[in-house]
Amino acid sequence: MEKKEQLYEGKAKKVFATDDANLVIVDYKDDATAFNGEKKGTIAGKGVINNVMSNHMFQLLEQQGVPTHFVEQLSDRETVVKKVSIVPLEVIIRNISAGSFAKRYGVNEGIVFDEPTIEFSYKNDDLGDPLMNAYHAIALKLATREEIERIKAMAFKVNEVMKQYFDTLNVTLVDFKLEFGKTADGTIVLADEISPDTCRLWDKTTGEKLDKDRFRRDLGGVEEAYQEIMKRVMSK
Repeated sequence: MEKKEQLYEGKAKKVFATDDANLVIVDYKDDATAFNGEKKGTIAGKGVINNVMSNHMFQLLEQQGVPTHFVEQLSDRETVVKKVSIVPLEVIIRNISAGSFAKRYGVNEGIVFDEPTIEFSYKNDDLGDPLMNAYHAIALKLATREEIERIKAMAFKVNEVMKQYFDTLNVTLVDFKLEFGKTADGTIVLADEISPDTCRLWDKTTGEKLDKDRFRRDLGGVEEAYQEIMKRVMSK
């Protein structure tokens, strides 16, 4: 697989063309950002952890019938994925109140919901990724009603699989963000990444945060938390 010109560089990844028009190479960086890029830093080894963990999770989800963009891991930081056009919706599933949800509604963190919630935000850094509902997404032609229903069903399925999986690692899956993309033939697949950058993960015994909140909130021990999650994931 030949790595060609760089197509894109985001906050956490670079994307390169290959000799196959339908495949690209993703290269994970150690750069860390929070609050829509206002806070910047570096988490040593993060790129390796997020790459390897995402690929592990994508393969687990594929086995459970969730189509993803994953094709093949090339190295610690590089992976071949299907080229997709990203649906400009961030999909957030929450099992427990935390982060912006707790702040927005004036509730404590740690309230376990009777059933998971779903919310969408418009993937637009200039606007600060505002919350939106399905009707707004349809009005702006970001996705069709059928596509949104498909995305919702897939997101809840991902939650089901990941909750059970993390439970076996003595980790509580609090909430997480997903992104979806469309392949050349219009098939919707899970894309982007699944990592401590995109999930809130709490140790079930101690409640210790093992995710990007340690960076966001200056809690210290960021690298150690990422390494701990990686160790648990790779033990299964």
